[in-house]
Amino acid sequence: QVQLVESGGGLVQAGGSLRLSCAASGDVFSINMMEWYRQAPGKQRELVAQITRGGTTNYADSIKGRFTISRDNAKNTVDLQMNSLKPEDTAAYYCAVWTTVRMYWGQGTQVTVSS
Repeated sequence: QVQLVESGGGLVQAGGSLRLSCAASGDVFSINMMEWYRQAPGKQRELVAQITRGGTTNYADSIKGRFTISRDNAKNTVDLQMNSLKPEDTAAYYCAVWTTVRMYWGQGTQVTVSS
């Protein structure tokens, strides 16, 4: 079992920055991919960014150049640095990790960007 706890969400003006953090505990040695998703009201959950254990990253087109995902394998954390935030980035953001057996989700943290 893996437990995930996110932090760092909040309210920010357009153009501002936020940094989300996700801490994993439990069977952390089984974690491979670490990801951030988001879900806006009335919309499907979408993948924002992902990072492999080796540090290879992948980003959604909508946030390329503005968001950066990073992970610390020693601390079992994954962060999402969000810059140049736009109102359309408003959503609940979820941390997720993949093990060899299954996927685990965090409880989510709200990000609200005001115009």
